[in-house]
Amino acid sequence: MKLPQNSTNNQQQQQTNEKMTESVVTSVADPSTITPLQLNNTGAQNLIHLELRTRPFSIDREALMELPESILLCLFPNGVVLSQKQQQQQQQTHHEEEQREVYYVDFDAACLSFILSFYTQARLSYYGTEIRPLEPVQVQSHLPSPLFYRQAIIVLREELEYFAIPSQSDPPLSATDNSLDLTLELKQSCGQILIDQLNIFTALQRNVKRENNVAEQHLIDMLCMSGFTRDDTWGYRSAEPHRCSITSLALVLLKTGITHPPQGTVEMTGPANLARMNPQVDSPQLTTAQKLLLFWRKPARKCWWDATTVDLTLSDQHPRQIKLWARRVWTLELSLFRVI
Repeated sequence: MKLPQNSTNNQQQQQTNEKMTESVVTSVADPSTITPLQLNNTGAQNLIHLELRTRPFSIDREALMELPESILLCLFPNGVVLSQKQQQQQQQTHHEEEQREVYYVDFDAACLSFILSFYTQARLSYYGTEIRPLEPVQVQSHLPSPLFYRQAIIVLREELEYFAIPSQSDPPLSATDNSLDLTLELKQSCGQILIDQLNIFTALQRNVKRENNVAEQHLIDMLCMSGFTRDDTWGYRSAEPHRCSITSLALVLLKTGITHPPQGTVEMTGPANLARMNPQVDSPQLTTAQKLLLFWRKPARKCWWDATTVDLTLSDQHPRQIKLWARRVWTLELSLFRVI
């Protein structure tokens, strides 16, 4: 299942979707003997060391593997290979700071911190602890849906590229000696205007009204029934360095319609014991939630163009009317906590 999208982008987006469904983390060893980014017994050897735009960042391997596929693809667009020999070296070395391997990643550390913080809070509220309880696989296989025993998170990401076009009737930027500075100022000012537009659905709703796109309206309705609200804002929104581009991310807990009875004094929304569950189920809500399972491990994308007009006065004190074009790419995915 794909998000509704403009017909001119169908072939390109289909190729992108196929790429996104491939495994992002791979291994050069026999998969029967070693798994990608395999967990070790000691805490230090469980860490993957990243450098996110010059900022050192260490993340637990299990937490890394739990990230949504679309985020892993941003972190490792060409995949990441961890060979068995490299793992043995990490286990045997006595000088971890000198021997550890660092992955250089073009990704904002603040965005990754936002994701990890949300996941930690979601795990705590669902399981009552930051450590997931172990359950027999045989018990899991008899349950009708993973939504009964796994916390589900809706992941919505927007990649926005913008283009600022001054009106022909306005003074040209090239007419001044500091034309390059004015051009940069124009781009930065337009970028800040877009960053300040925090509402998630405003641009898509504008597109629905302009083109009377029923499929896009259904998308908004489905998301708002599943955990979002119509006036929700992006949890993370920031400009990309040295580019006319803005990245935004929103994470919400999926409304499953499944309510587990409270267990003693432990505050948790998930089941305490899979073998003896007695949940209350809102069938219509669960039906809606089941639709989003189609996006589990299969991120879908939607691309559209959006144009607005803004009034700006730059440092040359000339008021200008700017046509602000934005190419928006949404990536929608459902993330489920991994089961050990």
